[in-house]
Amino acid sequence: MNSSEITPNGAEPPASARPSQQAGTSEGAPSTARALVHITQGAAEFAKKKLAARGTPDAAVRLGIRGGGCSGFSYVIEFDDGPARPRDSLIERSGVRFYVDKKSLIYLAGSTLDYEHTLMFQGFKFKNPQEASRCGCGHSFTVR
Repeated sequence: MNSSEITPNGAEPPASARPSQQAGTSEGAPSTARALVHITQGAAEFAKKKLAARGTPDAAVRLGIRGGGCSGFSYVIEFDDGPARPRDSLIERSGVRFYVDKKSLIYLAGSTLDYEHTLMFQGFKFKNPQEASRCGCGHSFTVR
């Protein structure tokens, strides 16, 4: 598999596509999901390095969106030292756990989280097909 994927709660990936540490699927437990958010190998490796440098290699990375910014929404990528919340979707890629809350998943559906290293930028970058426009600084966006 070239990238990892998540889908909303209740969706069960085929056995061959499930991460090795699958979260529970009962009500109140985070779901392992498929086909809505893709995590590239580069993004997973960058996250693993950042978690190790922070001294918390077993922590997770929380992906989401917040209202705000000059275009309406801003992407959120932050460390999460706790367990997944009951309505989170969970993805594991290269030993790194990524959590996405149910509300954010609506706006991140079909997105790819990648790692980019250029002369002008180094870090995570979302490629979101739902973006209608992005502000000049690239930190906020609007959806269709």
